[in-house]
Amino acid sequence: MNIRLTINGEPVAIDTDPDKPLLWVLREDLKLIGTKYGCGIGACGACTVHVDGLAMRSCVLPVEAVAQTSVTTIEGLADEAGRHALQSAWIANQVPQCGYCQSGMIMAAAALLKDNPRPSDDEIDAAMTNLCRCGTYPRVRRAIRAVADDA
Repeated sequence: MNIRLTINGEPVAIDTDPDKPLLWVLREDLKLIGTKYGCGIGACGACTVHVDGLAMRSCVLPVEAVAQTSVTTIEGLADEAGRHALQSAWIANQVPQCGYCQSGMIMAAAALLKDNPRPSDDEIDAAMTNLCRCGTYPRVRRAIRAVADDA
């Protein structure tokens, strides 16, 4: 089946099984490997992308469900000037340890700040449901607060 959508601002037509998870379309078909596979059941958040601006777990999202939408991956988050503010804050606050979950974390944080530019710590904790085996949650909160405070 031919599925049309926009990925990181570019129109794309994919001839694939409509039930194939968006994650695998991104990674295998489009070679956008910044979005990671973690659990495969939508629980960990390593696969988080934006679909029409909303944070969604791409490992459980059939590509057919996002036909005619706009998908943003970690590769498309930054503007032409360079890094997204969250990417810079992640580095400044030394958030990544192993780094595996970080693209999903940043995508979830970007969606949070789009909807709530000045979240409280409790709101950050409630919104950031992504899992990090390294336990960098206090650094994640600090990085999000840094961007929110600069807004």
